[in-house]
Amino acid sequence: MQLRRSEFERIRTALAEVEPDEPLTAREIHDLLDERGETLDSPHRVATVLGRRADGEVEVIRDRPYRYRVLDDTAN
Repeated sequence: MQLRRSEFERIRTALAEVEPDEPLTAREIHDLLDERGETLDSPHRVATVLGRRADGEVEVIRDRPYRYRVLDDTAN
């Protein structure tokens, strides 16, 4: 039986694989997931998932467009 990973875990894993130098937009993250066969419904869904984790796991840069950086959970 294969466990299904959460949407956030799929995003975190894809970003860890490419280790981007800069925060990415929801569209860029959506495209990155799509390239890896980890598609979410839309860039809006990516933004929703990441926005819910903005309390410490994700940095949201409120530019236009918003950019997101998943924070390293080992930084403590």
